[in-house]
Amino acid sequence: MDTSWWPALAAVVVLALVAAVVDGWGRGRRSRGAGRSPRRPAPDTSDAPGLPRAAEIWWAVADEAERPFLVLSVRGDVVRVATITTRFHEEQAGVIPLPPGAVGDVRGRASFLEPEGVRELWAGDFRRRAGVVDPTLWDQVRYLGG
Repeated sequence: MDTSWWPALAAVVVLALVAAVVDGWGRGRRSRGAGRSPRRPAPDTSDAPGLPRAAEIWWAVADEAERPFLVLSVRGDVVRVATITTRFHEEQAGVIPLPPGAVGDVRGRASFLEPEGVRELWAGDFRRRAGVVDPTLWDQVRYLGG
């Protein structure tokens, strides 16, 4: 009977034992649950704003100030937006009035969408969601998203 494979089998068993012992030492007592703090539940993200979506009004940081924008389109981390202002500019053609309070202003001030103020921002610039525009208004400006 050929027994030349016995040393190889013994070596495999010894290596498996050494690996099991080293793995147990590396984990310490916590691997068995002793002294472990209870798991925290996952945070509730149902109210988390997430990323902006088209037809939503968001407050974002641009030009070192936080201001409202209408999200026109989102492609990856680049968000195309139209500027919203509280001042009506007669000299600009195509300025669209928004309903009072559309940007989340508690005073209900009038706001205006400037179609000429289209720009691109990073998704990380957006701070808080103010709401969604009316579908009729969205039909008027959706072409600006490109």
